[in-house]
Amino acid sequence: MIDINESVMQVLLAFIVVGPLLGAAAALLPAPPGLKGKSPEQAVLRHGVTVTGTVLIAAIVLALGFDHDHPSKMQATTDISWIPALDVRIHLGTDGISLPLLVLTALLTFLCALYSYFKMPAGPTPKAFVALLLVLESGTLATFAVLDLLLFFLAFEMVLIPMYFLIARWGGEQRTQAAWKFILFTLLGSVVMLLGLLLIGIKAGTFDMVALATDNGRSLTTSVQVITVLAIGIGLAVKTPMWPLHSWLPDAHTSAPTVGSVLLAGVLLKMGTYGFVRILLPITPDGFRTFAPYLAAFAVVGIIYGSLACLALARQGAKGDLKRLIAYSSVGHMGFVLLGISTMTPTGVNGALFANIAHGLITGLLFFLVGALKDRTGTSDLDTLAEETGAALYGKAPRLGGLLAFAAVASLGLPGLAGFWGEMLALFGAFDPAEGLSRPAFLTFMAIAAFGTLLTAAYMLIVVRRVCMGAVRQEAPKLADVSAYELAAWTPLVVLTVVAGLWPKALLGLTDPAVQQLLAGGTR
Repeated sequence: MIDINESVMQVLLAFIVVGPLLGAAAALLPAPPGLKGKSPEQAVLRHGVTVTGTVLIAAIVLALGFDHDHPSKMQATTDISWIPALDVRIHLGTDGISLPLLVLTALLTFLCALYSYFKMPAGPTPKAFVALLLVLESGTLATFAVLDLLLFFLAFEMVLIPMYFLIARWGGEQRTQAAWKFILFTLLGSVVMLLGLLLIGIKAGTFDMVALATDNGRSLTTSVQVITVLAIGIGLAVKTPMWPLHSWLPDAHTSAPTVGSVLLAGVLLKMGTYGFVRILLPITPDGFRTFAPYLAAFAVVGIIYGSLACLALARQGAKGDLKRLIAYSSVGHMGFVLLGISTMTPTGVNGALFANIAHGLITGLLFFLVGALKDRTGTSDLDTLAEETGAALYGKAPRLGGLLAFAAVASLGLPGLAGFWGEMLALFGAFDPAEGLSRPAFLTFMAIAAFGTLLTAAYMLIVVRRVCMGAVRQEAPKLADVSAYELAAWTPLVVLTVVAGLWPKALLGLTDPAVQQLLAGGTR
């Protein structure tokens, strides 16, 4: 690690949040400043790569300058009064909980910009595409960096419009209906969430998340906590998405362009679970304890439901769309995250945070691969891939087939890869939940969730068998193997999936002290 002055850290974090927004404004200029290309379209795509690459470098420098000996301490903090009448402040900071999510967001957005430079999705002008991509990045990064409840809400909502247009203008079939379903679900959930956030601020006398977490709910009565957990939890559950509030997700993923699906699964879903950990656990602990068993129950239903839906889509003759299957798998994987959070234990919450990062890496890679497969074959329908196109990838495009198999076994939780640790720790947390929670109930939830891991293995292996294996028919169309730009965009995800699986301490060493302090009564 490197020694960086605190004021430099503050500037870095502020740039990480605001930089993409400035880049979005610059992208809409007649010609992005300082960049040349063979055409205006190429120049603006190059601008997107440059801005997201600069933000990624800043995030890496921030991570290197982070005081890893004190990850529970808020670092790179900025605290400026913004609306004095409401005591709303521009309060930014990062700790061991938010830092990995900041780096993950910066990485995935850069990889999406790089991929789009070579494979721009069909649709309107690239100017609008790049600007929306950068606004989306800014909103997501702000969600993980702000420490004021109202700013959190504004950042949380900021991502909706760019994602709506990415789906509606650059998506595939039925993109308009999918985009409207996405925004209506999330907006309705957000209205309820805003009421809960306002109730906390009014009753506690502040919107400052650090002060509220340190207070640990002492200024809020149990009834107020119960009401706010219900209101805020609904909004967060929609974004997560938790069963049964998940129905917007499969349609959005199926219709979204490849980079839209990568960012939706890789970072936007994490905003909901991050809110559970950052807001509800430390600020309303008594209210959260009341709802924790119900949250766990919905989580395990989501695990089983998502897995069974994937099995139904994977079976022969079901006309299952591979993108839709991976979307349903996210419902199951995020169920493990919610189960870990609901245990209210350091083990479970650390597992949830680890599973968040692992899901972003692995599912982001899966959507990249399925998008590439659809570009080559013109379809993501499993029956068509397996029968009509003869997509025996091991024989026709061995590197593409090998990467798809790697991502599949990582997703099913193979030990030694990133997907294993988060789900295992969530199950361990359910084995011994926090004081005041029913252990028999959580043991039941643990057993059901463990059965879900078997279902996950079943549908992922079926997908690998149907798409990657089999005899190569001579009359089947040829497939191009992995190109150089695809390899550049996907290799970081493969490497990080292996590194996180073999060296989980790199991530858990950041999150555990922060989680311990958060559960003990706030953050400093």
